[in-house]
Amino acid sequence: MLLIFPPVAKPCEPPAGIARLAATLHAANIPCLLLDGNCEGLLWLMERVQGADDTWSRRAVNNRVKHLASLRHPRTYRSPDRYGRAVSDLNRLLAIAGQQEGAIVGLSDYQQQGLSPLRSADLLAAAEHPQRNPFFPWFSRRLPELLGGVRTVGFSLNYLSQAICTFAMIGYVKKEFPGMVVALGGGLVTSWMKRPGWRTPFEGVVDHLVAGPGEEALLTLAGVATKRQSPHLLPAYSSLPLREYLSPGLILPYNASSGCWWNNCSFCPERAEGNEYRPIPTRKVLADLQALTARERPLLIHLLDNAITPALLQGLAENPPGTDWYGFARFGAELADPAFCVALRAAGCVMLKLGLESGDQGVLDRLNKGIQLGAASRILMNLKQAGIAVYLYLLFGTPAETETEARRTLEFIVKHRDSIAFMNLAIFNMPIHGDEAAEMATEPFYAGDLSLYTGFKHPRGWDRKPVRRFLDHEFKKEPAIAAILRNDPPLFTSNHAPFFA
Repeated sequence: MLLIFPPVAKPCEPPAGIARLAATLHAANIPCLLLDGNCEGLLWLMERVQGADDTWSRRAVNNRVKHLASLRHPRTYRSPDRYGRAVSDLNRLLAIAGQQEGAIVGLSDYQQQGLSPLRSADLLAAAEHPQRNPFFPWFSRRLPELLGGVRTVGFSLNYLSQAICTFAMIGYVKKEFPGMVVALGGGLVTSWMKRPGWRTPFEGVVDHLVAGPGEEALLTLAGVATKRQSPHLLPAYSSLPLREYLSPGLILPYNASSGCWWNNCSFCPERAEGNEYRPIPTRKVLADLQALTARERPLLIHLLDNAITPALLQGLAENPPGTDWYGFARFGAELADPAFCVALRAAGCVMLKLGLESGDQGVLDRLNKGIQLGAASRILMNLKQAGIAVYLYLLFGTPAETETEARRTLEFIVKHRDSIAFMNLAIFNMPIHGDEAAEMATEPFYAGDLSLYTGFKHPRGWDRKPVRRFLDHEFKKEPAIAAILRNDPPLFTSNHAPFFA
């Protein structure tokens, strides 16, 4: 089998999904190759640009090698200006490289004129004409080098920014290797398949669609009898280009669970999709992290869970993995203990991503966040004093919020500005099949049969346009908030934020 992680996603760490699948296949003695087409393809596309007309583009071309080296060196992350220039110039190279095919390519996004990742007809068009994709000269050379003797090729499609390139690569495989079995899984595919009344529009192009963890499906495709749940194995990263990623050292991603242990937030897509929570036992996670640290020598571990459980946080505090780490957590009672936060920092925790969503208690209660603002204040202070950076997530325009409550969020952030290192602002998107959608007057949001969200008429008039106006003209212009937002690493955002913490 050949497992592919396609363009475009942030090329700063190896893909965890195909590494996990590879471990399962290797354990079953099934030959398996991995291709991080995202990292390899983006680096190839940067090299494609040989000349330029304007000053910015010429600077990007002339400094390409230096910029790539600088993003792989810790010194760059001590200079936000140098870092920002490197990211901007490399992103410029990608934009130039995609122009001829009508594509806007970046380090974290992909768009192509006339094609939408939300329309199955457009994805099928990308498969029908793979030569129109800017990555075609690369994958039409690279894939034949890898597909000899391969019977099944699997694509891991997790983000909308990967969809068009994924189908272009699938279309090429189907045209040039007509007997090849194509399997398609990943987070985005799972979300599509969880839509009520789902019927695949990809017959004849994709042979097998896989929802959720793919271990059992791949073993079945290989003709290996499986139990209902495959045993957990240490992810196999060794065949991925671990020194090629754009980070100052190896960032090793790791899933301690799938789904969400809290699973009560009223707006959450995980809940709307009914995804089962599947944790790996804490003892096994801790052993895995220590083994991976000893084997791969990562600079940083990225815990990918929707929220790290209190039990795992406690386990990490008592049994450090041996290197720095970060991930998503909740405003839980354990973090209200200053001594526990100090212990986490001593165990390598450099940053926690925390979803506050709102600084109004009534909104939090109606969203079932399970957060008390008084406790959140103490937690932010505790983490600051312990030396753990906070990357805070806020969500505006939920059905529970109006401009009055949004201003309370502004006041909360200003009050706690010294305890917040980074911040992400988002406008609420309503899951198309969530419980709330059935209770609202809805309207099309994104045109396309693959859209996961629906527009809705806000019950209190706080629609997207006034929300956006409030954010642009009031929230972001508050000096204390603007200072926090300027800390965010451009394009790589939370993936590189720990290096600036």
